[in-house]
Amino acid sequence: MLTKSDIIAKAQFLDFEDIGFTSAEPFDSQKEVLLSRQKEYQWAIDAGLELITGIDPKNILPDAKSIIVLIEPYFREAFPASMEAHFGRCYLNDDRITKDGLALRVKAFRAFLQDNGIDAKVPSHLPHRLAAARAGLGTFGKNCLFYSRKTARQGSWVLPIVLIINKEFTPDEPTIDVGCPDWCRNTCLVACPTGALKGPRHINPQRCISYLSYYGHGITPMEFREPMGLWVYGCDRCQNVCPRNAPWLATSLPLNKKVAAKAKDFELPRLLHMDTPYFKSRIWPHMFYMSADDIWRWKMNVARVMGNSLDPKYIPDLTQAFSETDDERVKGMIAWALGRIGGAEAKSALEQFLCTANGLVREEICHALEKR
Repeated sequence: MLTKSDIIAKAQFLDFEDIGFTSAEPFDSQKEVLLSRQKEYQWAIDAGLELITGIDPKNILPDAKSIIVLIEPYFREAFPASMEAHFGRCYLNDDRITKDGLALRVKAFRAFLQDNGIDAKVPSHLPHRLAAARAGLGTFGKNCLFYSRKTARQGSWVLPIVLIINKEFTPDEPTIDVGCPDWCRNTCLVACPTGALKGPRHINPQRCISYLSYYGHGITPMEFREPMGLWVYGCDRCQNVCPRNAPWLATSLPLNKKVAAKAKDFELPRLLHMDTPYFKSRIWPHMFYMSADDIWRWKMNVARVMGNSLDPKYIPDLTQAFSETDDERVKGMIAWALGRIGGAEAKSALEQFLCTANGLVREEICHALEKR
């Protein structure tokens, strides 16, 4: 009969850096949060994320008895600076589509359980961070992220992986606390450029740069464009400034060669000019929250980033891209970006575009020219 020690040993053999156990009781505290903040999370429900269903493990596995949580650091190796500057680190080596890394190890762990008579489900909509804290694997930050008790020097660069199983094991002691030091003066809350962090462990997801970069509707509102800075997809701002993450950020790490090999595919000009085949083969397998129908949002994000870079070298790319697209959201952001960069070359391009522009695009061009 498989013991808890056997399971821990297998997790360690498969290179997971921590493992914990908790009961299969419903996450009632999470239900209270979701019900009290329905307006803030309605977008998730509309997107098909069954958050309420995931609160009760028995909705996923009817004979659920326990939950196993594995801790996987996604920042074991360093990433190219060009990638870290524009993309959240947790997406840089994401293999949920390619299934050529972490997915293989999770599959092997699940197969080990099933070979020993234990059924296991790996849900996407159960509250993973809360499960990890309930399994005693770490604490929360005021930024709502989970901080490991021993991985990445107790940092937040980790993915809790949850498996619901139909065998009961003794649960570990929960650590459902905020572990931020008293001397930290809400660094993450103050540093959030868009004001998404409303207070300790209280986020308005619809103001979060990550949400805005891949779920935002229409052209990005003016109030968010400069604060979103250089982020194309995702955001690490609240993690980068966190004192609890400083020890790991100061660590000298070997370069992640897999990510480095695809860095050229993610260069800003390539993204701005990409077509659907390029997106489907080079980009979507690694960052898949937006479909091919949302290439406009990728290009809009890139145009905004080019504008916020204040680098005139992007003016030719922006000018060319304006003629390549019929999407008014992309054209509008290109106009904004040219106005943000400024200079005679940008002004000339904007004045040329104005001759044939109308509607939203004309408004953005006029605004860009007024800003200069």
